[in-house]
Amino acid sequence: MPRTTRSATVPAPPEEVWRTVADPHHLPRWWPRVQRVEGVDAERFTEVLATDRGRSVRVDFRVLESRAPALRRWEQEIEGSPFERLLRSAETELRLEPAGAGATRVTLTLRQRRAAPGRSARWVRRATAQRLDEALAGLARLHGG
Repeated sequence: MPRTTRSATVPAPPEEVWRTVADPHHLPRWWPRVQRVEGVDAERFTEVLATDRGRSVRVDFRVLESRAPALRRWEQEIEGSPFERLLRSAETELRLEPAGAGATRVTLTLRQRRAAPGRSARWVRRATAQRLDEALAGLARLHGG
């Protein structure tokens, strides 16, 4: 499955960063385009995203794994959604590692399997890398970077 990975160092200890990333309610503060989060429980959450055209799109996710303060994985629920014609699967993994002096190395990996592979694969990878970089910058801003 094609994947895109990006990493950055956040100037806060892993436990502090974990409190942000483990609570989906914080996503609007650091994940690009997320306006709000709804329906949060231990296993699921829904992001409400802003589109370029000013519309809102709901995206449902299921938490696959959550191990404090080191790993969180979640997947987008594709079946029956508007994304079904574009994607077969999309899974995000977030890893936290101590980086010395009270800092944390954050690694985000997004694995996506598109419904119809084609020429736009390079463009999709570039856009995905940009989104992950924006998320990492958002986390760094929240934690004093």
